[in-house]
Amino acid sequence: MELQLDLNKQYTYADYLTWLDDKRRELINGFIKIMTPAPRRIHQEISSYLHRDIANYLRKKSCKVYHAPFDVRLIEKDKTADKEIINVVQPDISVICDLSKLDDRGCLGAPDFIIEILSPSTSKTDLKDKYALYQKFGVKEYWIVFPTEKVIYQYVLEKGKYEQKGIYVEDEPISPHIFPDLSIDLKEVFKD
Repeated sequence: MELQLDLNKQYTYADYLTWLDDKRRELINGFIKIMTPAPRRIHQEISSYLHRDIANYLRKKSCKVYHAPFDVRLIEKDKTADKEIINVVQPDISVICDLSKLDDRGCLGAPDFIIEILSPSTSKTDLKDKYALYQKFGVKEYWIVFPTEKVIYQYVLEKGKYEQKGIYVEDEPISPHIFPDLSIDLKEVFKD
């Protein structure tokens, strides 16, 4: 029996927890965003490389890195009950340095660093909706990866607004603003 959900209705995390099927969804301001069943191979290769580099760097640090599917519940101040949460996303990569935000269901609150890898079906959501959401909830750093173009846009939160810190192409190294001593070789990230 297929689950029938109204895409024009607002839902909460409490509703989200009842959807026991194999479809991946996110909630943005209470509205459902359907995710693709499985990303393309190039998406997975880029994600694996970035995750591996970041995870190796964080091995002796107090931050943790996770890859999708991993629920991040973005919360309004003091609205932590499941029925009050209306933003649940599954970033491709999330780095959390305040470990008190982690629980058995994922992350409750904004990660410090998020990476989204664009795919044709998610580009509008990642470029517009999630950009605004991550900025609003205080994600300190946000990277948007364009696999076909072999480019990464780096945004850093300054005084509540994202500032573009750079556009990095396939033959350049990139370092997270929050981890300046971590250098990631984009030749390796984007190699075919």
